[in-house]
Amino acid sequence: MPISYNRLWKLMIDKNINKTKLRTLTGISSNAMAKLGKNESVQVEVLVKICNCLDCTMDEIMEVLPKEAE
Repeated sequence: MPISYNRLWKLMIDKNINKTKLRTLTGISSNAMAKLGKNESVQVEVLVKICNCLDCTMDEIMEVLPKEAE
């Protein structure tokens, strides 16, 4: 199931937060950040930390794409 985190990157731009700052604020690992950058699956806990930090919901940072989008 393909996942896109493009909404996360757009939200981070709007809030003037870069990847390093997000990692620092959330405490997520560099490995998790790399997976996000590659649109790979990450643990729900990582997504919850990001949502809490950015004061948003999961549908504001990610979307599940139709299977043919792979």
